Amino acid sequence: MVVGVAKIELFFPEPNSLKAKRQILKALIQKIESNFRKVSVAEVDGHDHWQRTVIGVSLVGRDHPFVDSRLTSLVDFIQQHSALEIVKVEIDYLNY
Repeated sequence: MVVGVAKIELFFPEPNSLKAKRQILKALIQKIESNFRKVSVAEVDGHDHWQRTVIGVSLVGRDHPFVDSRLTSLVDFIQQHSALEIVKVEIDYLNY
């Protein structure tokens, strides 16, 4: 069993308020959850910053290539979102 954990720092160039950022982030998380059914996603830092946030994503799978492929696809999916930019991505794997 392999657990993949991604920490993704995002920058929002467009919103000029915390409310606008939260609307964009909520829509992004819903899209991730509907397109990547077996992942967990949450905002883990930057709650009070209106142009930056950090989301955490986790996934459990049977082998490393599967988990790596899914997390890479998820990062690519986020990069396609026009209302934000990825600043930094950290991915760690735990093998059991």
